[in-house]
Amino acid sequence: MGLTNDTIKSKLTEKFGDQVSHFDEPYGMLSFEAPKEMNLKVMQFLYDDPELRFTFLTDLCAVHYPDQQGRELAVVYHLHNLTDNIRIRFKVFTDINSPEVFTATNIFSSANWMERETYDFYGVNFVGHPNLKRILNVDEMDYFPMRKEFPLEDGTRIDKDDAMFGR
Repeated sequence: MGLTNDTIKSKLTEKFGDQVSHFDEPYGMLSFEAPKEMNLKVMQFLYDDPELRFTFLTDLCAVHYPDQQGRELAVVYHLHNLTDNIRIRFKVFTDINSPEVFTATNIFSSANWMERETYDFYGVNFVGHPNLKRILNVDEMDYFPMRKEFPLEDGTRIDKDDAMFGR
């Protein structure tokens, strides 16, 4: 029988104990959290374990949760086991005042540009990244535009009549 979410969960809890938590299976995809200091250890274990074999980083992104004090920024990793065609979601949370997470570029070379994009839009500092600089926005930007601290619209615009938009 192939690899299952229960097998992955049991191997993770056996190796890391209660340091891995918040297991969930939205739409059948196993999702879990670990402390940000553990991100490389968990990913290296998922990569190296002969049964798990999560050797492909499909995506890396961030999410801003302004209401979660001390856990405002989440870095989300989507990993894929190509042999058994299983995907998992792994999250680490960090404080917005010190958004530092270890880089995954030594495990997954594909993390390079994804981490640069995450830095560019959310301000997550990937410690140890070989070339962490803005990739899509101009270097002169002194803010991170995808954080929810910025309004979606400019309230001073006069070319938009709210009545025309049903507001």
